[in-house]
Amino acid sequence: MRLAAPRAGATATRVRSPGVTHPDTPAGLDRESREWLRDLRSRGIAYDDAVARLHALLLGAARFEVARRRPALPHLRGDDLPDIAMQAADDALMSVLRRLDDFRGDSRFTTWAYKFALLEAAVKLRRRAWQGREVPLEPEAWARLATVSPGPQEDAEQAQLLAAVQRGIEEVLTPHQREVIVALALNAVPIDVLAERLSTTRGALYKTLHDGRRKLRANLAARGIAPDWLERRR
Repeated sequence: MRLAAPRAGATATRVRSPGVTHPDTPAGLDRESREWLRDLRSRGIAYDDAVARLHALLLGAARFEVARRRPALPHLRGDDLPDIAMQAADDALMSVLRRLDDFRGDSRFTTWAYKFALLEAAVKLRRRAWQGREVPLEPEAWARLATVSPGPQEDAEQAQLLAAVQRGIEEVLTPHQREVIVALALNAVPIDVLAERLSTTRGALYKTLHDGRRKLRANLAARGIAPDWLERRR
């Protein structure tokens, strides 16, 4: 394992008694989930063994997700994939250990933990796919949509809508809102990649996207145009 597992105490060897329930352990858990929580909250050999088993589980999940997404990312080198899976498992392990008290028992512990590895693998694959690529942020990129040939039944309507959207972007959005909407809605930049490039968080970008769409919907409604197009660009 590349990442050294955090220890609850350098010299402590005490293990919580199987009969003692941690106050944050949800009621009604299956036996396996209770044992996972007990061991991951203990110390010494039981803790080390549980962390090693958990990392192996997360590594298997990360490898599965990397393999599942591999066909959609042909430009990634094959020798990158094991490293991505290992990094995802390492980070997922740290996330699970930090969030043990968030486990509410709605599923088995292993199912809950498995999702952390899937998420980390997906994020790392997206970031690696965009590594070295420019993230397009220019508001002028919206003009390219006007050159797309629409279908025969919607040519006039779409041309009118695109012109109204472009005008609304120029008139009602802040520069930052324009950058975010261009990157996410038009150029399909993954939100975690954009957050990294702009040194911000996914939550902050979601709020910017939400606020920008709200302004555009209001602007389009004022012009008598249904803003469904904005929802289809998600």
